[in-house]
Amino acid sequence: MKRFISDVRKYYNYEVRAAKSSLKTEVANSYLNWIWWILDPMLSMMIYYVIFGLVFKAKEEYFIPFLFIGQTMWTFFNKNVVQSVKMIKRNKAIVSKVYIPKFVLLFTNMMVNGFKMLISWVIVILMMAIFKVELSPYVLCFVPLLLLLVLIVFATCVNLMHFGVFVEDLGNVVNIAMQLLFYMTGIFFSIDSRLGADYPVIATILTYCNPVALLIRDMRNVLLYQLAPNWIALGIWTVIAVVFSIIGVHTIYKNENSYVKVI
Repeated sequence: MKRFISDVRKYYNYEVRAAKSSLKTEVANSYLNWIWWILDPMLSMMIYYVIFGLVFKAKEEYFIPFLFIGQTMWTFFNKNVVQSVKMIKRNKAIVSKVYIPKFVLLFTNMMVNGFKMLISWVIVILMMAIFKVELSPYVLCFVPLLLLLVLIVFATCVNLMHFGVFVEDLGNVVNIAMQLLFYMTGIFFSIDSRLGADYPVIATILTYCNPVALLIRDMRNVLLYQLAPNWIALGIWTVIAVVFSIIGVHTIYKNENSYVKVI
């Protein structure tokens, strides 16, 4: 763990510069440039709103910010997880020539996606103001919920990075799994209100066995509905995420010399 903390400090400046470079490269040849980082979540939200808000007549209160909160958190989780599988192979030119701890690549990628997520959160705040959402002291829980999301993303991705080097088909499996998880996470509906009354056991399983679903529900509760998060469930998932983060980092340190040979 001391080595991990030391490496995080040592390579922090590199991660920031690499993230900035990636963001600039991403919009270098685009006519709308950085505006796409605003248009992309907005257009996705409009599609979901038309389908689920108008066609299927969703009844969740403050449905547009409700939808945007779920989409913002899911997009951050989904992009990092999918991209982490091939991350070491995708950075073969760097990995094979210069030594850097492999999780540095993950931190850089999370910074890029995190910056885009922050833009989406600004839009969420504007929507809450437009819809005149009443705030409560629970809104301060936004920060620990967001930090737990980042921790869970890191714990998931750091392990997938390792196995992605050795299992060629893992990327396809993860893509299919994420498509299934998308519909089970409550991005565009409330698991509690839609399933809680008729299928309480299923609703409980979908919420508490899926940390992203739990975080999305609690984030909506603290920002939109003046309700407290479930601290016990969040505490359990924090412990699980820390354990898997330690396992993932240890596994990468132990096997990183073999990555170059495999890729």
